Amino acid sequence: LKMSAMLETPELPAVFDGVKLAAVAAVLYVIVRCLNLKSPTAPPELIYQDSALARFLLKSCPLLTKEYIPPLIWGTSGHIQTALYGKMGRVRSPHPYGLRKYLTMPDGATATFDLFEPQSEHCIGEDVTMVICPGIANHSEKQYIRTFVDYAQKNGYRCAVLNHLGALPNIELTSPRVFTYGCTWEFGAMVNYIRKTYPQTQLVVVGFSLGGNIVCKYLGENQANQERVLCCVSVCQGYSALRAQETFMQWDQCRRFYNFLMADNMKKIILSHRQVLFGENNMKPQSLADADLSKLYTATSLMQIDDNIMRKFHGYSSLKEYYEEESCLHYLHRIYVPLLLVNAADDPLVHESLLSIPRALSEKRENVMHVLPLHGGHLGFFEGSVLFPEPLTWMDKLVVEYANAICQWEKTKSQCSDSEQAVSGQE
Repeated sequence: LKMSAMLETPELPAVFDGVKLAAVAAVLYVIVRCLNLKSPTAPPELIYQDSALARFLLKSCPLLTKEYIPPLIWGTSGHIQTALYGKMGRVRSPHPYGLRKYLTMPDGATATFDLFEPQSEHCIGEDVTMVICPGIANHSEKQYIRTFVDYAQKNGYRCAVLNHLGALPNIELTSPRVFTYGCTWEFGAMVNYIRKTYPQTQLVVVGFSLGGNIVCKYLGENQANQERVLCCVSVCQGYSALRAQETFMQWDQCRRFYNFLMADNMKKIILSHRQVLFGENNMKPQSLADADLSKLYTATSLMQIDDNIMRKFHGYSSLKEYYEEESCLHYLHRIYVPLLLVNAADDPLVHESLLSIPRALSEKRENVMHVLPLHGGHLGFFEGSVLFPEPLTWMDKLVVEYANAICQWEKTKSQCSDSEQAVSGQE
């Protein structure tokens, strides 16, 4: 018996070592899968029509053809990029100084935006203003907006940043309405103010996420909205709320979880203004009843909030009608200025099926280019060597680089036109 016991005991440590190795291997496998460490880095995929404008952009914008390299340890994970953007915004975010402007809307609402003057001369020596629409429930005080504005100012751009109606915690509503998915009223009022106040300025239109939908819809709603607009840049939007709602209820890529978090944030904003929105007054929409407030408390998705609350601000009879009418999908083909549509292939909020929309548009229209890097998440696009990201992101630099290139393109066209007129005059 003693001999058999002695023969068996040495085998036990070997078994334990095998279990440990298996556990370590399993953990490493999960880490590699979760961080997507096997995914390669590469230049962004570009979809565009071969044209003089496209060739000029490829020559003038190195970031379009250069490899985008995110932070080594976690940058290839769209979830971590998105989570860091959502939680942190940006690293060492600056504090640009701006003036807050107030505009009274026809329905009594008070639109606000912040105005930031340029900190240097623009590369073409002219007056250019970026009119910026942030993402859902965002405003000029968000860190990613502050970082981008500071960088744009240093490159000679005046910046006007819309504060979504109801998003600023210290600004009270003056009308029973908050921002919606595709309402362009406030953005249009801000653009009109800039046009009147700075009659010589040219405009660069920029929209992030939900803001991308709003700016594209605004430009396509009326041809006059594109006057004095040099170009438009949309980053990380979904293009069609009607098509996106189905994917946003799926657990694939944790979209249902993101949906819950965003819905919770929307509930907090709406409830912070519940006295104006649901109080006893004659201003609130007739279709908005007290029963909707109780439905709001139990809502777990943006679709429930949109159906019970948001669509009723503008009198839509159904959620389908609201999403159909408020999406920029039916307006994109009416945009004639240069249009840059940027998405990330690993954006957990925007399903890959939605990317067929900008792809199809870019394959047909010479003024449109779709840029699709492998990584970046939703409004992340962090850069860095190993672990710590840099203050400026790939997205910040690309938008300014593209805007600079378009400004140079327009100046070159103008100079060529002046030369041709001079020659014809001599003849």
